[in-house]
Amino acid sequence: MLGPRDNHISWDECFMRIAFTIAERSKDPSTQAGAVVANPENVVVGMGYNGWPRGIDSCDLPWDREGSLEDTKYAYVCHAEENAIYNANNTTKDCKIYCTLFPCNECAKTIIQNGIKEVIYDSNKYDDSPAVKASKKMFKLAGVSLRQYSCKNK
Repeated sequence: MLGPRDNHISWDECFMRIAFTIAERSKDPSTQAGAVVANPENVVVGMGYNGWPRGIDSCDLPWDREGSLEDTKYAYVCHAEENAIYNANNTTKDCKIYCTLFPCNECAKTIIQNGIKEVIYDSNKYDDSPAVKASKKMFKLAGVSLRQYSCKNK
């Protein structure tokens, strides 16, 4: 008798692959980040990538990483986690978020405020930065679980 196949991918692998795929939509020349919000039933409720706010053309603002704040991308870019949560339309309570990069402190606040209970991330290349240290402190205080997952097929 035929049974189900054993080599299917896990939900973690599925959602992390989606996060890496949606990251490819980013027009940022140096960093392409993606995020996926999934509810407790493993249904995707939101996806996002880093880029300008809606309605702003990708050529209208600077992509530079150095210079005064208003002359760099950092003053304008919406992070993948923020966009995934915005796109979820208030359906994030008790959800989990899959991120290609560990969330910064600003994204951590957004994640916490929107009731997300778990962060699953791939890369933590900015682990020593003040922003990530602040994120980890807030996540701990808010009771948000953190888990690193390395995608098998990025």
